[in-house]
Amino acid sequence: MSSWLGGLGSGLGQSLGQVSGSLSTFTGQISNFTKDMLLEGVEEVGDAATELQVSNSKLAEVEAAHATQKSEYDRLKKLHAELEEKLEASEIQIKRQSAEYRILLQQKDVEISHLKARQNGLQEEVQKLQQSAQSASVGPAVLPVATTSSTTTSSSSTFLSRPSGSHQGFHGDEMDLSDVLWSQQEINRLSTEVMRLEAEVAHWRRMSQHVSTTFTAENGPSLNVYIVVTLEQELREEMSREVDEHQHELAALQDAQRQKMADITRRHREELAEYEERIEELEEQNQSGGGQVSSAPDASKLLELQKTIRSLEETAEQREKQVSELSASLEEAERKLASLQLEKDDAQEENTGLLENYTRLQASVTELQTRVQEQEGKSLQKAQLDHEIQVLRKNLAAAEKEIEQLKELAETKPQEEVEHADILELNTIIGTLRQEKDILEQEKVSAESGESEAVEDLKAELERREKALKATMEERDTLMSELEELDQQNQEATQHMISVKDQLSSQLKDTEAQLIKLTAELNATKDQKKTLEQELETQKDKISQSAFTLNDLHMGKQQLEHTVKELKDKLRQAQEQNKEARGEVSSLKKTLKQRDEELSAAKVHLEKAGDRKAEEQGTKEELAGREKEISDLRRQLDETKSSHEKVLSEDYELKMENRKLKMENEETLGKVEELNRQMMESQMALNRTVREKETRIEALKLEKSQLEGELQQVEKTLTEQGKQYQQTIDDLTRARSMDASALQMEHERAIKLNQEKDMEIAQLKRDNEQLASDHRDTNEMLSITVSGQKQLTDLLQEKDAFMETLKQNAADMQIEMENSISAATKEAETLRHALEDKEKQLGGMKEENSHLKEEIDRLRDQQSRPQPLAEPRTLDIITELETEITQLKSSRNGLEEEIQSLRRTIEEQQASLLLSQQSLQVQQSELQQSTLNHDRLIQARDEEIARLQETVDRLSESQGRADSPPVQGDVILQEDKTQTLNQENGNEKHDLSKVEIEKLVRGIKEKETEISQLNEKNLSLARQLDQLVVSRDEVGKLSQMILQKDLEIQALHARVTMGGGGHSQDVLFLQQQLQAYAVEREQVLAVLNEKTRENSQLRSDYHRLMDIMAGKEAALLKLQQENQRLSNMNDPSGSQEMFKETIQNLSRIIREKDIEIDALTQKCQTLVTVLQSSGGESGPGSGGVSSNQFEELLQERDTLKQQVKKMEEWKQQVITTVKNMQHESAQLQEELIKLQSQVSADSDCSSKLSVDYTRLIQSYEQKERRLGNLSQELAQVQQTISQLSTTKDVLLGKLDSVAQTPEVFTAQSSEPLLTAEPKSHLMASPNSETLTQDLASLQTQLVEKENIIRTLQENNHRLSNSASASESEQRSQAEEVRQVRERLDTLQRSIREKDLLIKTKGDQLIQISETLRNRENDNEVLKQAVTNLKERALILEMDVKKLKEENEVVAARSREKESEFRALQETNMQVSLLLREKEFELHAMSEKAATVERMLKDKEQGKSGELNQLLNEIKSMQEKAVAFQQERDQVMMALKQKQMETTAVQTELQHVRDKEQRLNLELERLRNHLLEIEDSYTREAIAAQDRETELRRRVAMLDEKLATSSSAVENASQQATMQVESLQEQLSGVVRQRDDALTNLRTSQEQVNQYAVSLSNLQMVLEQFQQEEKAMYSTELEKLTKEKEEWKRKAQRLEDQASALQMNLDEANAALDSASRLTDQLDLKEEQLEELKTQVDVRQEMLEEAQKKLMNLLNSTEGKIDKVLMRNLFLGYFHTPKTKRGDVLRLMGSVLGLSREDVDKMLEEDGRHGVTGWVSTWLGGRGAQSVPNTPQRPTTGQGLNSSFSEMFVKFLEMESTPSLPAPRLPVHDIKPLSAPPSRKTSTAASRSGAAAGRRPGESNPFLAPRSAAVPLLTGSGSGSSGSGGHLLMKPISDALPTFTPVPVSAEASAGAVLKDLLKQ
Repeated sequence: MSSWLGGLGSGLGQSLGQVSGSLSTFTGQISNFTKDMLLEGVEEVGDAATELQVSNSKLAEVEAAHATQKSEYDRLKKLHAELEEKLEASEIQIKRQSAEYRILLQQKDVEISHLKARQNGLQEEVQKLQQSAQSASVGPAVLPVATTSSTTTSSSSTFLSRPSGSHQGFHGDEMDLSDVLWSQQEINRLSTEVMRLEAEVAHWRRMSQHVSTTFTAENGPSLNVYIVVTLEQELREEMSREVDEHQHELAALQDAQRQKMADITRRHREELAEYEERIEELEEQNQSGGGQVSSAPDASKLLELQKTIRSLEETAEQREKQVSELSASLEEAERKLASLQLEKDDAQEENTGLLENYTRLQASVTELQTRVQEQEGKSLQKAQLDHEIQVLRKNLAAAEKEIEQLKELAETKPQEEVEHADILELNTIIGTLRQEKDILEQEKVSAESGESEAVEDLKAELERREKALKATMEERDTLMSELEELDQQNQEATQHMISVKDQLSSQLKDTEAQLIKLTAELNATKDQKKTLEQELETQKDKISQSAFTLNDLHMGKQQLEHTVKELKDKLRQAQEQNKEARGEVSSLKKTLKQRDEELSAAKVHLEKAGDRKAEEQGTKEELAGREKEISDLRRQLDETKSSHEKVLSEDYELKMENRKLKMENEETLGKVEELNRQMMESQMALNRTVREKETRIEALKLEKSQLEGELQQVEKTLTEQGKQYQQTIDDLTRARSMDASALQMEHERAIKLNQEKDMEIAQLKRDNEQLASDHRDTNEMLSITVSGQKQLTDLLQEKDAFMETLKQNAADMQIEMENSISAATKEAETLRHALEDKEKQLGGMKEENSHLKEEIDRLRDQQSRPQPLAEPRTLDIITELETEITQLKSSRNGLEEEIQSLRRTIEEQQASLLLSQQSLQVQQSELQQSTLNHDRLIQARDEEIARLQETVDRLSESQGRADSPPVQGDVILQEDKTQTLNQENGNEKHDLSKVEIEKLVRGIKEKETEISQLNEKNLSLARQLDQLVVSRDEVGKLSQMILQKDLEIQALHARVTMGGGGHSQDVLFLQQQLQAYAVEREQVLAVLNEKTRENSQLRSDYHRLMDIMAGKEAALLKLQQENQRLSNMNDPSGSQEMFKETIQNLSRIIREKDIEIDALTQKCQTLVTVLQSSGGESGPGSGGVSSNQFEELLQERDTLKQQVKKMEEWKQQVITTVKNMQHESAQLQEELIKLQSQVSADSDCSSKLSVDYTRLIQSYEQKERRLGNLSQELAQVQQTISQLSTTKDVLLGKLDSVAQTPEVFTAQSSEPLLTAEPKSHLMASPNSETLTQDLASLQTQLVEKENIIRTLQENNHRLSNSASASESEQRSQAEEVRQVRERLDTLQRSIREKDLLIKTKGDQLIQISETLRNRENDNEVLKQAVTNLKERALILEMDVKKLKEENEVVAARSREKESEFRALQETNMQVSLLLREKEFELHAMSEKAATVERMLKDKEQGKSGELNQLLNEIKSMQEKAVAFQQERDQVMMALKQKQMETTAVQTELQHVRDKEQRLNLELERLRNHLLEIEDSYTREAIAAQDRETELRRRVAMLDEKLATSSSAVENASQQATMQVESLQEQLSGVVRQRDDALTNLRTSQEQVNQYAVSLSNLQMVLEQFQQEEKAMYSTELEKLTKEKEEWKRKAQRLEDQASALQMNLDEANAALDSASRLTDQLDLKEEQLEELKTQVDVRQEMLEEAQKKLMNLLNSTEGKIDKVLMRNLFLGYFHTPKTKRGDVLRLMGSVLGLSREDVDKMLEEDGRHGVTGWVSTWLGGRGAQSVPNTPQRPTTGQGLNSSFSEMFVKFLEMESTPSLPAPRLPVHDIKPLSAPPSRKTSTAASRSGAAAGRRPGESNPFLAPRSAAVPLLTGSGSGSSGSGGHLLMKPISDALPTFTPVPVSAEASAGAVLKDLLKQ
């Protein structure tokens, strides 16, 4: 329900959203319009033409707004109409339901009155029981009863408690359809509750009757009495409350709907009035605007008028476009209507769905209630049985006798003397009761001794029963708690419904508020529109003022200044662009100059054109304005150059806009040239000037920066304004062009549309009413359909069988199609042959002109006789068709059997696969969780039920398609009927070939229809096959799942009994099963693959068959077209005698005319020959006569031609009339045939449907019962399973504890047994006793559990047996269905045979009816008079009907009054009863008071005990008296009701008599009226006697004709009898032929079987071929795959090689890169080397010069010894110690050039000889040596002689060693930069040399940093030490660490060096 309400709310929201959306668009349009108007208020317009344009555009906009408003109005009108429809529907519903509920309320009031009476009786019984309880002091029996009564009352109250929150009165005043529906639902709910209450009332009535029968003075029945009392009170209160609430609700609903209707109608009228006023104002404005425009004819505005003419032409075109748009919008509106209707249908569908849900809920609730009632009834029955047992044992026969006597007394007493009789009866009763009491006391005393034992037994039984009662009460309490939960759920659902309704109502309020807002906005927009129109009028006056554009420009300038401030940051970036722009400015200036020149030329040209001065003046003004603008722009140039760069980006857009403007200008110019060719030159000049100005503006824009931006905005606004002005002009011209006639036409069209919409609305209302009735029907049907869902699950198997039959039909239809195509081709050939025969016959007819009359007579005779030849042919055709059909059926059956077998195999395999998979899953779950299997089983069952429901839904959809039985029978019937009709037509026609042609044509048409039906069936079958496969699979799966789950449950039970010992065995077993399942799964998959392949083959065959079918259909269509053409060529003559005569006359006339034409042609030929001969022979003289003759002949020929034409026209007219008559007759015959076939088909269908319906209902009821039983058994099984699981856990725990305790005990007892046996025995005895007790208890429990398990197993077996039984029953049902279908087929065959007989008789009847029709044509004149009389009689009948209707209305009113009168009488009765009750109560009270007073007096007297007894007796007597009074009151009530009924019957009799009297009066009046009409007729007859004389003549003629026709009819009847006999003979022949056909059929079936066998063989061969081909393909595929793998390997290898090569390539590239780097470095080094070489050359030269100088010095100093040196050496020798003087001498020797060996020798000799030796040697060796190399100066002084001498000696030794080799290239000595220098001297020199040759900007990476301690050379940096040319340039060795090297220039000599050293 909530979903439905939500859908309804969403639908309303959508519609209202559409409304709001359209209103928002409309308001948006209005706001845009106001903006445009306000903008136009600031515009400047130069011309009157532009003014016109502006006004036109504004008018167009106004019209557009008007159109939108109109559309909005139409839409709102539709909405209003829909709402009105809903309102009316809801009112009708409310009225009807209110009437129904009033009647119901009256009935309920009557019932309440009865119930009140009943309640009073029950209350009195309660009082009696209370009194008896006080008297009888039975202690132990009181308490349980009291408790039970309290519990029962509480339970009854809970049982009757209803959701209080389900009903919340009336929600607000604004009611809508949702509220109406809610009220409908509330009414439905209340009706169901009323039904429930009635059922409860009936139940409690039964209970009260039972109680009254078994009522005694004991305490037992007080329980039921209390329940009844409480129930009565609750029911009464609820009923009264509900009645009041519903009356209030109905009143409030009616008031709210009246108010709402009034508001809606008022609003609607106001809106209509506003719209009409608006339309009138707009029309007036249009007329006034047109008058103003037309009323200004000035001579100066000729050009403007021409422009307006052009614009008017354009607007006419646009008007046409608008008309097309309006038509499109109309179509859109229709679409919207359709969409709304669809939405409505959707809402109704949702409604139906929700109602279904509601009915389902109700059904479930009712089921629960019935269950609860049953359980309560059981508990009550138990309690009642207990009470009855007690009552039967304790009751005495005397009480029953007393009651019978009292009843007899009460019956015999007269009813009139009620009160006196009561008093007397009471007195007598009291006396009798006292006597009986005495007797009873005596009997009690005697019986007490015997009854004491029985009492004890009864007490024991009572205790047992009380326990049972307590148990039942507990069960009942649980049930009541469940019921309360259900009630709470129901309350929640109802609360949810109410909340949804509240939400919807709030949404409705919001939407209505939105509607109000929108209407307010509409009014505001209307006001705005009015103001805008006023502004339009004012602006029309202000259009002449054209200074507003300047203001716009100034505003734009201010805006640009603001933008300039923002864009000053961007100026720097655009300075570069400024330069380019300046260049463009210069070029544009040049172009400007050129354009100025052209302007001057144009001005000259303009001066010449004097006729067009007005235009030239305008252009000059424009030019002047432009020049002013240019001057202004030039002034502003200097100011705005700063922002020039910013605007360059916007320049491109400006150019594009200028181009657009140019294009627009060119278009307008083209239009001007087309209309005014004279103005071409001036227009061209103007265009030139305009273009020049535009180019000049562009150039200026390029020069300026800020002005360009301003111009952009200005031109944009100008273009927009121009467009707007153009639009306004176009719209104004359109408005002016539109006449009042056009507006009227539109208005009339709108009115027509409105009328059509009203008609549609009325139709929709009718549809709505129909839908409401259908809704009620569907509500009734829903309950059936809800129950039908369960039935559908059982019908699945029947559906499968049905689908198989349908497939068989489809196969049959395919074969029949092929046969029909072949038959059609044969028929076409026969038709062609027949045509040729016809043509031959026509030739023969032309030749036999003279014998026509005789042939006509003969043909008439033939027509009267029967034609026996046509019928056997048709019978042969029928038999052939039947044989074909039987053959096809047999082939179809074979194919279907094959299909079924295939499907079965597929299903079995799928089922096995599913079983294997499911068993795997189940076993895994068993290993994991064996206990949880039960819960999973339950879930699986629920899922299966859901799936079954889904499949049922699907099948219910497909059932509609499948339900229709095979169409063969109908087809055959149609064939037979058409054939018989063809026979009839053949009897009438005079040619056998025509009959055959018609038969063939009709047969072809029937075949076409059959083919179309077959195609449709094939499509539906394909769809159903797809659905069936799914549904069957699902059903099979579910059934297998259920079986499997049952098996698993059994296995689990077995395991539970076994215990947890065999888990390892289970695991092994499961593993084996898993392996087996895996193998099975592989097998199943292989089979499945084969089956899928077969399925694909079957599908391909099916598609091929469909293609063949399509081809055959195309061939059939071609044949049909040929047949139609042939039939058109050879149209058979009319089938009636009237047409035959006319055709014969026409043919005779045509032949005569043909003869005349032949004669005339012969004449013409002879004349032509005569003319030729005369022309050849005669001379000029005789030419005159021949020419005259020729002219006469020509004139005759013309006249003859005219006559022939007339005759041909007349012939054509006659032929057309004849054809029309033929068509009409054929149509009538076809209609007759269709009607007959429809009637027969309908009757068959109805009979079948009724049979099916009854069968389905029976099967459904059976299935429901079974389902209920199964569900109960399932619940029991589930409970037992849960109990078993819990008991299993307990048992396992106890078993573990039991197993542990004996072990412990044995361990403890073993040790003491060794030591002392008696002690251990004493110790173990108590433990063993406890253990044995535990074991015994456990064993008993185990036995109980085993019993329970056995019972469960038995239940399971019983369930499985029941399931198998149900399956077998289903199968038997399916077999029965098949048998029934076979019987139906046999019956259909017999019906067909009977139909053939009926058709033959019908054909005869039709022939006779045709003869009668001919006579009826003659009697049409008489019928016209009869029809006139009938019409008058109809008028009278209509009057009678009206009167009857009025009478019925009056009768209904009278009935209502009667019902009200009865209600009043019943209320009176109730009041009187209440009064009597009160009086009785008063009387009882007074009696009680009297008894109390007596009691008090007796107490005072001391007789309290006897008084108590007496009082008790009095009370019992009083209670009995009350009971009798109540019975008397009931009897009185029954009597009064009977009296009421008799009075009602009497009143009805009076009404009937009154009606009879009125009807008699009406009859008399009608008779009088008829007499008057007859008098008038007699007058008319007297006036028409002259006509009667003529008519009598005609009648006499007709009598003669009738006599002839009667004789003909007699002849025809004789012929018909003859024909019947012949037909019977033919029937016997046909029977024989049928037998022959049956034999043929059998043979053909055998042939078909053989063919099927051969086909299967062929399929086997094909499959073998396919397998061989597959093997071939597989081998080829393997080869290809191998080759592919080889190729892949090769490709992989190649890829690896390529990758390796790529790696090598990369390495090579890297090496190349390093090589290129090295080459670069080498080049650098080579350059450095070259530089160094040059430096070396320079140094070499310097060295050579130095050597020369040294040589010169040596030459000069040769033989000279330096004195100072020698002195120093000499002094040094003596200063040194003696031990070291040898060293000094060696040094001196080395200085003088002596070798060390010589010096050593000399020193040795010195040791021998003395000083003279070394002096002589020293002086002797001096002359041969040259000056040695001197060392560089030492850093240390000569302070210490020893140190100096040592140093000097080392230095000289070092210097005397040979020099280093020549330095290598620096490339060889490359070291990394990080490597530290190993030597400080030798490497540094080379590095310094390398570094010296570098350029200042470069840095060599291969050189290490030079040592700072070795600066060899200063300034120049020439490292010549590497050359090895001079010894001084060699590096200093490490031997002298104290010496620092001295920088030496190349120019210094060695002598100078020595001098320096010596100086130091």
